[in-house]
Amino acid sequence: MLIAVCAKAQLATNPVIFADVPDLSMIRVGKVYYMSSTTMHMNPGVPIMKSTDLVNWKIVNYAYNTLGNADELTLSNGKWDYGRGSWASSLRFHNGMYYVSTFSGTTGKTYIYSTKDIEKGPWKAVSFRPSLHDHSLFFDDDGKAYMVYGAGKIMLVELNSDLSGIKPGFKPVSIIENASLPAGIGPGLPAEGSQLFKIKGKYYLFNITWPRNGMRTVVVHRSDKLTGPYEGQVALKDNGVAQGGLISTPEGKWFSYLFRDFGAVGRIPYLVPVSWQDGWPVLGINGKVPQTLELPASKGLIPGLVASDEFDRKKGSLPLPLVWQWNHNPDHAHWSVTERKGFLRITTSRLDTNILLARNILTQRTIGPKSTAITSIDVSNMKSGDQAGLMLLQRQFGWVGVKHSGAKKTVVMVSAQKGTVTGDDVPSGQHTIYLKASCDFEHRTDKGYFFYSFDGKTWKPIGEPLQMAYTLPHFMGYRFALFNYATENTGGYVDFDYFRIEAK
Repeated sequence: MLIAVCAKAQLATNPVIFADVPDLSMIRVGKVYYMSSTTMHMNPGVPIMKSTDLVNWKIVNYAYNTLGNADELTLSNGKWDYGRGSWASSLRFHNGMYYVSTFSGTTGKTYIYSTKDIEKGPWKAVSFRPSLHDHSLFFDDDGKAYMVYGAGKIMLVELNSDLSGIKPGFKPVSIIENASLPAGIGPGLPAEGSQLFKIKGKYYLFNITWPRNGMRTVVVHRSDKLTGPYEGQVALKDNGVAQGGLISTPEGKWFSYLFRDFGAVGRIPYLVPVSWQDGWPVLGINGKVPQTLELPASKGLIPGLVASDEFDRKKGSLPLPLVWQWNHNPDHAHWSVTERKGFLRITTSRLDTNILLARNILTQRTIGPKSTAITSIDVSNMKSGDQAGLMLLQRQFGWVGVKHSGAKKTVVMVSAQKGTVTGDDVPSGQHTIYLKASCDFEHRTDKGYFFYSFDGKTWKPIGEPLQMAYTLPHFMGYRFALFNYATENTGGYVDFDYFRIEAK
C-alpha cells in the first residue's frame, strides 16, 4: 500500500500550472518543449517557457520588449491598454527557425517574430495589417506559410514567403463556415482560438467554443486538404477545460494542452492524455480530464515562473529576471537596480490621479492555491502626495503601502471596492516599512489579505479581505505588483530591498 501511495505521489497533477498562463501554444524540438502564452498589456511580451517534461516550466525569453509607443501603451493622456496589447500567440519551428506570431487590437496589426535561438535571440520582427484574430501560423509540407484565423467562420490566408504580409492577390478563404456547429446551435462564444496541425497527412484544427447554456468545449475538425472540406466533432467537454492543441513526447505519447478559467488567479493550464481512434484524437480518460498524469510531478512554480528577488545583481546579469513584467511600457529613465546596490528604486516622473495609470508598476503572477508576497520598502525619500507599496493588481485591485501627506507618512490599505483604510502613522525616524499580501485561490475563494510591520517580525492586518475578481476589462489573473506614484510633486523615490514569494 505504501508503495502505491509513493508511486502516485510522483505523478503530475492537474492543473499542471496553477497560475495565469492562458492561450498556450506549444512545440517540441527534439527532447525539449517550448511554450508561449498571452500576457496582453504586460511587457516584455509573449513569454517563452521551456520544459523537458511538459510539467516543470521556466521562462527563458520574450518575443518583444514593447509593441509600440501609443498613448494606450505608455499610459499617457489618461489612456490605457488593459486587456488588450497582444493576444493568443502561435509558436512554430520550421526549417531550423523558431517563429512566434501574435496580434493586437491596440495597433490593428499581426506580428511575426523569428529567431534561430529561441532562448537567446535575437528576434527579427515583421508586422502587417490587419490584425488576424486568434490565428494559427502554419507551414505546409511544400514550404508555403499560412494563417488560419477567425471566430465562428474560420478563414485561411497565404503569407508572403518572407512572412511580411498576406500574399498579394490572395483573397481570404472560408475553410469552415461555422466551426461551433459540432457543439450545438447558438454559441455564447463562437469557435475561436484556432490551432492547426498536420499529422500523418491529415489536417487537424482545434478550437474552443461555448454553447449557450453549456460550458467551454473543445471542437476538432479534420480534413485531407488544407482548404477542406472539414468534418468536426466535440473532442472534450469537461469542467470548461478548453482551448489549446496537440503535443507529442519523444516516446510517442500524445497530450492536449488546454486551460481552464479559474476565477481570480486566471486561466490555468491543464494537460490531458490523447489516444487515437479512427484517425481522430480522443481527449481525456472516458471523456474526462484526469486528476493525475503519467508525467513527472511538479517541483513547484518557484523559481521557474515566479521567483523571489533580493535585487542584488552580479556583473552580466539581467537588470530584472525574466519572471518580472512591467504593467504597460516602462519608463526606463525612472527605475533602477544600480542607483542603490541591492535595491529596486522607482522614482516618480509625473502626476497621476489613478494607480491604474501609474508608470513603472512591476509585476509577477500570483499563484495558487495560496501564495504570499513580502517586501521591504525604504520610504524616506517620498514627497508629499506620493503613494507606494505592494498591490494585488487587477481592475478590482487592493494594495497596502504608505501615503505621504504633508509632513506625515501613514500606512494605508486601498481597494477599488471600498476606498482607503488608514493604519498607523509611520513613526518619526522610521525609514523602512514591511508589507505583505496574501492570496487564497483554493476552491475559488479568491480572497486577498494585507499586512504591514515596522520591524519585519510583528505583522498587523489592515483593511477587510479583498474580494478578488477576474474581470474582462483586464482579462488577466491577479498580479503581485510593486509601485510608487505621485499626486502632488515629482521626483520622489522609494527603494524596495527585496520581493519574496511563498506558495502553499
